[in-house]
Amino acid sequence: MSSSDLLEIEPLELKFPFELRKQISCSLLLTNKSDDHIAFKVKTTSPKKYCVRPNTGVVLPRSTCDVIITMQAQKEMPADMQCKDKFLVQSVVSDPGIAAKDITQEMFTKESGNKVDEVKLRVLYVAPPQPPSPVPEESEEGSSPRASEGETKSLSRYTTLPRARMESEDSSSEVALMISRLSEERNVAIQQNKDLRQELETLKREVGKKQGGSFSLIVVIFVALLGILLGYFFKK
Repeated sequence: MSSSDLLEIEPLELKFPFELRKQISCSLLLTNKSDDHIAFKVKTTSPKKYCVRPNTGVVLPRSTCDVIITMQAQKEMPADMQCKDKFLVQSVVSDPGIAAKDITQEMFTKESGNKVDEVKLRVLYVAPPQPPSPVPEESEEGSSPRASEGETKSLSRYTTLPRARMESEDSSSEVALMISRLSEERNVAIQQNKDLRQELETLKREVGKKQGGSFSLIVVIFVALLGILLGYFFKK
């Protein structure tokens, strides 16, 4: 805090929690403890970088005035987080009926004959506040929110049961499909055997008609071998 003859100014160091591409503001409090009307003007060495509202005004007797200083969004990080910018607060005793729009630069010069108080302010960059880390809530009995080892095993057992059941159902489906395929193949083989027997009977009759009821030795041997093979196949 600076206590001059006219205004008390707080703070003397303007601290901006620096963040890239983000506007940052801080406030300046001007206090008039006298019975006079005090006109003030706020200047800076970097007028394009900062916006000051209000930058001029009148502090009524026994009252205060808040000044908001906004730093425009910056695209680059400052070297070592250092800032050389400065602010200057000038104040003079003014007429009781003066308005903010009537304040001129000439009022704060020595040539005007007014007593001009000047207070210099520094600019500091500080690290932005970190968000608080989340703290897990405890249960009503004060126990740890982390599940116990027994509960974890129980949960894992319940979660693996559906998977084992699904695998068992998949295996049963595969077995049923295999049995169905084998049954179809067996039926097809039986039908083919019946057709083959009918063809043999037809062949016997035709050969018998042509040879007067006697079979050649070759035909008899062929039929006998074929019957043995078919019998062996169905035993399997």
